[in-house]
Amino acid sequence: MPLNRREFLSGTAGLLASAPSVVSSRTRPAALPDFATIRSDFPWIENQTYINNAGVHPLSAPAARVVEKHLTYKVHGPGPDRLFIGEPEIEELKELYGRLINAKATEVALVQSTLAGENVVAAGLGLHRGGGNIVTDEFHYHGGAYIYRELEAAGLEVRIVKQRDWRTHMRDFEEMVDKNTRLIAITLVSNINGFVADSKALSELAHANGAYVYADVIQAAGCIPVDVRALGIDFCCAGGYKWLMGLEGLGFLYVKEELQDEVLRPTQYGDRQYDNIQYHNFPGSPAGDADVTWEPKPGAARYEIGTVPHVVVASQLQSLQYILDIGVDRIQAHATPMVERLLREMPRLGYPTITPAGTGSPLAAFQASDPDALLSKLKRANVDVKVKWYQTRVSPGAYNNDDDIDALLNALS
Repeated sequence: MPLNRREFLSGTAGLLASAPSVVSSRTRPAALPDFATIRSDFPWIENQTYINNAGVHPLSAPAARVVEKHLTYKVHGPGPDRLFIGEPEIEELKELYGRLINAKATEVALVQSTLAGENVVAAGLGLHRGGGNIVTDEFHYHGGAYIYRELEAAGLEVRIVKQRDWRTHMRDFEEMVDKNTRLIAITLVSNINGFVADSKALSELAHANGAYVYADVIQAAGCIPVDVRALGIDFCCAGGYKWLMGLEGLGFLYVKEELQDEVLRPTQYGDRQYDNIQYHNFPGSPAGDADVTWEPKPGAARYEIGTVPHVVVASQLQSLQYILDIGVDRIQAHATPMVERLLREMPRLGYPTITPAGTGSPLAAFQASDPDALLSKLKRANVDVKVKWYQTRVSPGAYNNDDDIDALLNALS
């Protein structure tokens, strides 16, 4: 028989083997996690000094084993130590992600990516019909900004708050938001420099003016604590392949429960939105007033369309379990000293910082006047960080340590 989700999620990793599963318990291990053991769960680090988790996070060995169990099922069918992915596993995935951001499972929809989720929000709010304005800022992810720029042709006014000193300021938002504002769209943790937006204050500003807040949380969920209720966020989305330690092809859209009926309307339709389908026009089928009937699924499932990638679900189930067992606050605490060290030492090597101090995110970014020379140094040292736009960004994760930071700094010395 194939493994069920509770069986395979119980074996997260060596450091967590005795910890209660979050599937059945909200408690975490009492002891601090062994980050040396966590490091051993990411074999990529044996081949390269990799500090680019804000780009793509390596897959852990425990998650890869779960993928293998699922692929064995897909190749050979049911049998020992094989994993079937069905609707119970998909619903469990929503529950796990909900625990990560303090949301109900019925407030989580599975989408293709972060931008797919932002498109659901833009369309569901009717922004394509024009009228009013949306307020965003220079740190909002460029793919998200593109959505609203394209909607200008329909008559939507786009107002962009400029950054000052590599951060945004509330008074600049306050000058742009008015009673005609329909949405404030932000990236909670900037992919440019790790700046963390004041989403609570922005939510209060939006709601006071009858508007809503969308947050791109792909650089936040899994690496800093995110509580959508405490922050007042109405909608947010994150893809799984960065700090959620999963694979490409799956994103998590949060839609506040109170906004699912009248505010955010579905604009695309598919078979993940209903259940209990009944045909009534075939021989032997039950009688009915229509040829076919179905029951709408409750909650955010109304924003889902079609098949989700089961192999990605398998990896993400294990990865979310892994993150929750460690504790996001502990992952953040582990990365913070490395970020602080980078902010001190990189400017001494000729790379001025563009990350404000004390952001709390695991992203540290710097100016790079000669990106080609920088890339050459990194290649010789076999170190991977992001280099783009005359900038470099370093993003240490749970498996990184000071040896990795030493390798980077030595490469640039």
